[in-house]
Amino acid sequence: MTDRLQTLTICQPDDWHLHLRDDAMLRTVVPFTARQFGRAIIMPNLAPPVTNAAEAASYRDRILAAVPAGLDFTPLMTCYLTDNTDADEIEAGHADGVFTAVKLYPANATTNSNHGVTSWDNIRPVLARLEKISMPLLIHGEEADPEIDIFDREAMFIDRVLSWMVKEYPSLKIVLEHITTEEGVAFVREGGPNIGATITPHHLMINRNALLAGGIRPHMYCLPVAKRERHRLALRQAATGGEAAFFLGTDSAPHPVSAKETDCGCAGIFNAPNAMELYAQVFCEEDALDQLEKFSSINGPVFYGLSSNDATMTLERKAFDVPLAVKVNGLDETLRPFLAGESLSWTLIDR
Repeated sequence: MTDRLQTLTICQPDDWHLHLRDDAMLRTVVPFTARQFGRAIIMPNLAPPVTNAAEAASYRDRILAAVPAGLDFTPLMTCYLTDNTDADEIEAGHADGVFTAVKLYPANATTNSNHGVTSWDNIRPVLARLEKISMPLLIHGEEADPEIDIFDREAMFIDRVLSWMVKEYPSLKIVLEHITTEEGVAFVREGGPNIGATITPHHLMINRNALLAGGIRPHMYCLPVAKRERHRLALRQAATGGEAAFFLGTDSAPHPVSAKETDCGCAGIFNAPNAMELYAQVFCEEDALDQLEKFSSINGPVFYGLSSNDATMTLERKAFDVPLAVKVNGLDETLRPFLAGESLSWTLIDR
């Protein structure tokens, strides 16, 4: 029984969905990720977004400059897909080793997605090219129509968009990011080897009740929003069950406390300071610590056609106290980590 393990050493994990922002925020949060992960897929939804290879290369340089000395961390860059994205530029950026993947945001579906796709017909040339060159398409899988109930937007996107996309582009590699529903789990399971999904630690740990537990909890608000308990349980089964299609993606999304605790707070949960401790706790609770390495360190590289990391990570079963706040470097702002002030049962002791 894995619940008796006191230490666990695994191949160093990667984060296949990460927001680092830029400037002072970037310099604040990069060390948390570099402490744990060998690589990370970097989201391009800056303001303005990263839409070409030159911008991505410059952003990569800024990220690398923020990595603490002695840590080996590789940012994997993505291109923000717009109505006007040129397929030739995508292919050239991929061939030059700048772009690892393309990110699809339906316009106005989430943070900084106002430059996203407004019509699927506009991106068909890009989809065809991605299929041809085996370059992954990473999808924020929610319908953006404000008339659709926010709790139904993932399921509706699967039904209305992904259903035709996988039929028309059967060899297209798709990652349905930060899945939150039973429907998302089922779609990935039925999709074959070209379909994968990332799962966040917070969607494994909270359901929608957490948003309103004794009052409005802005630091539990993210997009896609947390769903009913049955969806959370389906995610936990998928993550801990050893299935190759599911892999780690924190979707850590830092916003200053001042932008969260306001009358129109930002969507995003900042879990970078304690990501692996959170995942370890979930897998321990499910008596599935023997599957943590596959989910965290193996499935993602296999899907992306990469080798796993050579380094290892060791976690120990001892209390880890989540900090109450993280100060943003050089600014009079703080960040609130996920489960701030609470104690977790696992601690990262060796990277």
